[in-house]
Amino acid sequence: SFAYFTIKDRLPQILTRVIDTLHRHKNEFFEEHGEKGIEAEKRAISFLSKLRNELQTDKPVTPLEDELPDAALWNQYLDYQRNLSNGNGEPSWFQSPWLYVECYMYRRIHAALAQNPPIDNFDVFKEGKAQNFFESQEAVIALCTYFQELLKNIKDLDEKQLQEELFNLLQVSLWGNKCDLSFSAGEDSSQKSSPLQSLENMIPYILVNDMEKLWSLLVNAKKRNTEKSNVRVDIILDNAGFELVSDLVLADFLLSSKLADEVHFHGKSIPWYVSDTTKRDFNWTIKQLQSANHMWMSRCGINWEGNLKKGVWVYRDHMFWTLPHDFSSMAEVAPDLYADLQQSNLLLFKGDLNYRKLTGDRKWEYTVPFHQALNKFHPAPLCSLRTLKSDTQVGLKPGQGEQIQASEPEWMVSGKYGVVQFDAAL
Repeated sequence: SFAYFTIKDRLPQILTRVIDTLHRHKNEFFEEHGEKGIEAEKRAISFLSKLRNELQTDKPVTPLEDELPDAALWNQYLDYQRNLSNGNGEPSWFQSPWLYVECYMYRRIHAALAQNPPIDNFDVFKEGKAQNFFESQEAVIALCTYFQELLKNIKDLDEKQLQEELFNLLQVSLWGNKCDLSFSAGEDSSQKSSPLQSLENMIPYILVNDMEKLWSLLVNAKKRNTEKSNVRVDIILDNAGFELVSDLVLADFLLSSKLADEVHFHGKSIPWYVSDTTKRDFNWTIKQLQSANHMWMSRCGINWEGNLKKGVWVYRDHMFWTLPHDFSSMAEVAPDLYADLQQSNLLLFKGDLNYRKLTGDRKWEYTVPFHQALNKFHPAPLCSLRTLKSDTQVGLKPGQGEQIQASEPEWMVSGKYGVVQFDAAL
């Protein structure tokens, strides 16, 4: 299965890159922290080499031994996995659910650093994320330029034109999700060309397209909206780099077009899945845009900094996003986060990992309704913007999946297809 290939080949590659990154920063650790830095680097590398060996030799998954705030939840989840195996041995790297062991690996990478001060705040994936951003410069410039031109006459757009612009920016944000470093095991995955030119040609690759439903939801929320209640949209972020810029443009459009009054962004509280957005990446990206020597890029950066200061944009992280649980257990495991999401008018979930967690990462029949696969996860109306990079997909028309499968066996994992899949809350 694709899961097997991921655990056997991709994850060890990612660990090898992490070890290599620490090696390369040895001098920097020494300059900053002296011998202590070198000692910490050695301990972290030995911890990670041991982890790589456990993974490659299918050892049992071991409880976390660190004192971090989420350790108890992880260890409870391991007990839950042990109970699932009905005494058929310990959960191990090749005998456990893919979603679980993959998340577990990233949590162990975090522990390798967190337990080794003074390098405990070092993000082993930071360079790759920065590189992705810089290598996507042309696409970022094209997008910021397009958007700033759009803002000049946004007041004059009629409803039909506004809808068309929303659909364009939703698609840019959808296809921005192709730039995923965990998928390419850290190889280059930047967005080289302007994403706007090819949108028309990409429409046939959107297997479920619920953009109309999003539009009516936002327009109706606007109409119902009294002075007192704000229309709030939440974006559960995925990758830093070009994808994040495309999400920020979409968020700015929602405010500028008055389709939303506030946007809440949800990122990861620790480095995760190679290229996922942390608070540091979020702030860094806005700073990079602000200081760019390109008029429209810096205009975007300045406006976005302003949105954060005014409080119409809010960035949050919560440790639930970096736990192994699927979202159907959020109400139980993280009731505070669930209650917060219930305040939203629309939740936009970006990317493949969020889709896997929405649907429980199961091998569903393609035609199972999205609503059913969500397994009672309904804090608010929600929509997944996702390019397919793992073999779980629901909500297709009868025969649709089989038809593509016949000509493209890799369709579910190639990133070529996408969905904009909506579910209205109950």
